[in-house]
Amino acid sequence: MDKFHAMRAFVRIVDAGSITAAAQALDVSQPAMVRTLAALEKELGVRLLNRTTRRMSLTDAGRDYCERSRQILAAVEEADLALSSRLAAPRGRLRVASSVSFGRSVVAPVVTEYLALHPAVQVELLLLDRVVDLIEEGMDVAVRLARLADSSLVAHPLGYVRRVTVASPALLRREGVPRTVADLRGRRCVSFAGLTAPSRWIYGEGRGAMQVAIADAFVTNQVDAAIAACLEGVGIGRFLDYQVADALRSGKLKRILSDSEGDPIPVSIVHPSARLQSANLRSFIAHARPRIGARLAGMLVR
Repeated sequence: MDKFHAMRAFVRIVDAGSITAAAQALDVSQPAMVRTLAALEKELGVRLLNRTTRRMSLTDAGRDYCERSRQILAAVEEADLALSSRLAAPRGRLRVASSVSFGRSVVAPVVTEYLALHPAVQVELLLLDRVVDLIEEGMDVAVRLARLADSSLVAHPLGYVRRVTVASPALLRREGVPRTVADLRGRRCVSFAGLTAPSRWIYGEGRGAMQVAIADAFVTNQVDAAIAACLEGVGIGRFLDYQVADALRSGKLKRILSDSEGDPIPVSIVHPSARLQSANLRSFIAHARPRIGARLAGMLVR
């Protein structure tokens, strides 16, 4: 007896409510369906269905076997679909989300490389400085710079970034180098409103965190404008390290208060948990993980 075929027939009988309806659904004869059910019951040594001329009902054993059969059939179907998806070439639309600055400097180049390898895919890259609800907003995948709370998202770690405090050499010569966080009080500062709340910066983590009130000389929601102001000596700034890596390496900006920066911030690629992943999503994650990780490692400020 073909056990898988018999399970499928038994579940179809239960769902259809009769042997005749199940036979029609599976395009077999009614006598053949009766023989399959009888052979299954004989093989198992139990009666699965109580049958009369007017009605049919599951026995206790039949109810348990039906539920287990459904699980097995679903697992086989999932395995078939997963293999089909794996063999399928990526094509169609893929929606990716990231923060504005990181997306523009790191994610976008990786996306263009991916598209060169998979010309049948169309990528929509959404760059926003807010947390995007992937399911509600119809996104397939996102790159996040944050400590992730427990959720229904699957996260793949990519690396880390840090918040760093910087100033131009000219400003530090003119006004002195702050040695402690407290030394920032009263100092003219540049605030990037997309990263921290203006007028107050937080250093450290948890109970050891310290807030310091700053004197805003310039506040903007555009990181490029904030960095440009720091380069011109307008004030002290605080950014994610990848945003000012080039300026630090060239000496145009100097890093200060490095002992007070706190823990690094993890960078992850996340997507909604699902039993099956599309070929687009799986291929993009496989492409993006090592490349974003390498770019992060190359941009780290030591």
